[in-house]
Amino acid sequence: MRPAGQGGVLLVVESPAKAKTLKRMLGPGYDVRASSGHVKDLPAGRMGVDLERGFEPQYDLVRGKARVLSEIKRAARGAERVLLATDPDREGEAIAFHLAEEIGAREGDARVQRVLLHEITPDAVAAAIASPRDLDRRRYDAQQARRILDRMVGFGLSPILARRIRRGLSAGRVQSVAVGLVVEREREIARFRPEESWTVEAALAASGPAELRARLVKLDGSGAAVRDGEAALALAAALGREPFVVAGVDREEVVRPPPPPFTTATLQQEAARRLGFGPGRTMAIAQRLYEGVELGDEGLVGLLSYPRTDSVRLSAAAVEAARGLVTGRFGAGHLPDSPNVYQARSRGITGAHEAVRPTSVAWTPERVAPLLRGPGARDLGRLYLLVWRRFVASQMRPAVHERTAAEIRAGRATFLAGGIALRFPGWIAAHGDRVPVEEDGQPTSPGELPLLEPGMALRLLGLGPERRVTQPPPRHDEASLVRELEERGIGRPSTYASILETIQEREYVEKVEGCLRPTRLGTLVTDVLARAFPGAMDPAFTAGVEARLDAVEEGSEGWRDVLAGFWGPFEEAMEKAKDELGERGETGLTCERCGKPMAVKVGRNGEFLACTGYPACRNTSDFRREGDRIVAVSAEAEPVADLCPRCGGAMVARRGRFGKFLACTRYPECKGTRPVSIGMACPLGCGGQVTERRSRQGKTFYGCSSWPTCDFTSWDRPVDEACPDCGNAWLVEKAGRKEGPVVACPHRECGYRRKLTERAPP
Repeated sequence: MRPAGQGGVLLVVESPAKAKTLKRMLGPGYDVRASSGHVKDLPAGRMGVDLERGFEPQYDLVRGKARVLSEIKRAARGAERVLLATDPDREGEAIAFHLAEEIGAREGDARVQRVLLHEITPDAVAAAIASPRDLDRRRYDAQQARRILDRMVGFGLSPILARRIRRGLSAGRVQSVAVGLVVEREREIARFRPEESWTVEAALAASGPAELRARLVKLDGSGAAVRDGEAALALAAALGREPFVVAGVDREEVVRPPPPPFTTATLQQEAARRLGFGPGRTMAIAQRLYEGVELGDEGLVGLLSYPRTDSVRLSAAAVEAARGLVTGRFGAGHLPDSPNVYQARSRGITGAHEAVRPTSVAWTPERVAPLLRGPGARDLGRLYLLVWRRFVASQMRPAVHERTAAEIRAGRATFLAGGIALRFPGWIAAHGDRVPVEEDGQPTSPGELPLLEPGMALRLLGLGPERRVTQPPPRHDEASLVRELEERGIGRPSTYASILETIQEREYVEKVEGCLRPTRLGTLVTDVLARAFPGAMDPAFTAGVEARLDAVEEGSEGWRDVLAGFWGPFEEAMEKAKDELGERGETGLTCERCGKPMAVKVGRNGEFLACTGYPACRNTSDFRREGDRIVAVSAEAEPVADLCPRCGGAMVARRGRFGKFLACTRYPECKGTRPVSIGMACPLGCGGQVTERRSRQGKTFYGCSSWPTCDFTSWDRPVDEACPDCGNAWLVEKAGRKEGPVVACPHRECGYRRKLTERAPP
């Protein structure tokens, strides 16, 4: 690959890893440099947007980029051509524009052009360099509008949160909506009231040894709802005396089309489901596979196309290669007559973008895996296998199953049994998907039912009541939150991982047993913002903004018009919020020390009252809520029965950095303290009490008051109850992913678990 002319070509990319791959690929005559991300951005510490001059942004050089930019500018002066090959998305377009400005290029300058590298392979790079294009002003404007919107929202909301809750809090246009979705799901779970129902299930057998399970669906030809367990037991006893006879058998063919190739969002979701990867981890691995990994003697090879995309389009060459592999590996019977074509669900898709796919199906997972070396090699191989299988499967025939439903009569009762069996694997041969076990709420076994015919008598092996309790909606995990953001049109592929990272870093959301749960701070921030800015916190409104940004990229709307349409109502809402919420979030209480209003603030250990005269007055107090009223509670007003372990004096309950504790009333003469018990003796039998504590990172845990003599600790709240299965001396309360709060045995090998609202078995 040789450049035209004598001056050589300067090729600028974002990533040093990508630059390394391209240097080896292009050879002499090409000077490849990396910008290491953005070189210019809105200034830190101030808005940097002139609201009076049409939202004109004021960009500063990113800190630490002076040397990088100086070297790129120096290289550009001696180059015949400058090709800006930053990432092929809006962010990459913005970086290219800023680089062009710093180089001194004008719009339309033929010497400085844009190159889009959707994959890092010799043929793809050569084709991209052979057909550069001008910088895309519309795509840049769409990114610039998004950045300014986020800055306006952040600088508008954050001061209100600081006044109403505490200093240092920040809010984002999309992140706040994401936190709101987690808070709303938590409230749905809290509002949920389980409903109990009973049915009867039968274990049956035909002439052979094979068994089938059937569920009661009708009594006397209508619904089969049973009031309670006693009624279900009585019904089971009565039906046990009846003959079970097959009344009818229905068979139907179920055709399952292959899934489309991955987008960014679906890749993150599938990697979470199958590999346990969070979105950030998935994207970091995918980026490495895109930029190039060492494959032994083959050197650096880019294995994936660009992984930030919401397109499901595939190039004709990629489809043809996949069809050839399907024929050779799985046989012509697995190849559809014509290529499978998929339609994107969202608008604003750039035609040049493709789905996430292997750069070459010839790099099979079994060929790649042995060549990967070094840290993270196993994760690279696992994610590549996932993408490769999905891509190949997308170009195969549908899978065909046969579903059988058998209606069985026993006296006045009708039972239903079902089974599903694979008749033709189709795309499953490449993808390795599993057959669904239950469909439409009916018992469906992953396999064929025994051969049944109408009129056939069945042997009853067992019959008993089955209790069914409706379950609350599950908490979001990272994959399900990404799915909901995508379905609602909130954010874009390149932002999902950073959204999840940001809301956890700001301690608005925490991950508990793989589930996302709002913190007290996150719930409070959501409520304040929802009250002050109901429009901005509405997911539909946020999705509408995304659609308008897409319109900017498409050229049907101006970026300044989008900002003007947003800023007017938002500015009015900010002024209204200041009046409604109060300049300092006053509570009607006054400081006993200086007479200034007291406000509710949020600290590491929860809400508290603080004087608005801070820092001149540092008075604080606990409080309790009585309806809409807030009543101050002094720590000295909470005497306890315990005596000081040092001097034997009276003690009171106080709250400190590491949670609630007991302190001597003779402080500072006596500094005796003691943790607060949860009302349970230490299960190790040392004579101490289990106390609630906080780690240095602010996370609640439980430990023995006799520490360090006794080392009992638990991250989950202990329950003073022995395990009915293994006999362990205590249980713990846990936040179940699907079923909500549960009581469980702390020993993993035991597995005992029940809902927190259920009684322990006698």
